[in-house]
Amino acid sequence: MLIKHIIIIILGLALLACNTAGTSTNNNIRPSQSTNDVALSNLDLGMAYMKQGSFEKALEKLNRAKEADPNYSSTYNVLGLLYETLGENIKAEENFTKAIRLNSNDSKTLNNYGLFLCNQGRKDEAETVFAKAANNPLYESPELAIANAGVCFYNNNEIPKAEDYFRRALKLNSKLPSALLLMAEITFRQQDAINARGYLQRYQEVSSHTAKSLWLGIQIEQQLDNKNAVSSYSLLLKNKFPDSVEAARLREAGIR
Repeated sequence: MLIKHIIIIILGLALLACNTAGTSTNNNIRPSQSTNDVALSNLDLGMAYMKQGSFEKALEKLNRAKEADPNYSSTYNVLGLLYETLGENIKAEENFTKAIRLNSNDSKTLNNYGLFLCNQGRKDEAETVFAKAANNPLYESPELAIANAGVCFYNNNEIPKAEDYFRRALKLNSKLPSALLLMAEITFRQQDAINARGYLQRYQEVSSHTAKSLWLGIQIEQQLDNKNAVSSYSLLLKNKFPDSVEAARLREAGIR
């Protein structure tokens, strides 16, 4: 399954994933709002602690940021991500919705909230939120929200709908790694190994291989009876990801 948060920048929080795909938690998280230095410095420290997995310290800094400026939406966005990571979904949703009330056009927060809703099995609500993010004329990367919608439906096994979203995202950005990789997987499942290979090659041009992409490459090239390519992908998988689930599958299949 795709990691649950794909695309923008992950704070080392989990995912999906479809992708998969991504939470917006980098320094570009700040919307078109102004705040004070105390709030900003504590927000930055909170995000840094999240990256390190120091969640208690992160929460302390984020609460200080909130105290310094209770109307700065980015703080609530990051708090939503933190509480989601901690499995406190009620608090996560409270903070995401608070962030959106304070800044309803912040597409990065909308993306994160959409991913949260999808992870809760609320895909129809998520689709509405992703659409709002993508339709914001000030959003510089609408393809990310569109691809996240695709990941959501992919993870819910609604493949035709996922494929439609991925194609739409790739029309806006033909080099979107998450959409390319999942389109490679979808077309392979559709017994279209030639086009699956094409998507995977395009993915390789813009992103580093993962265990998942290498295993997919092995399967595609097996179907195309390209033994040299199978051997190359297999060697990379064994050397780069020896402890992965995909490497275990490779050994079980007796592929060399």
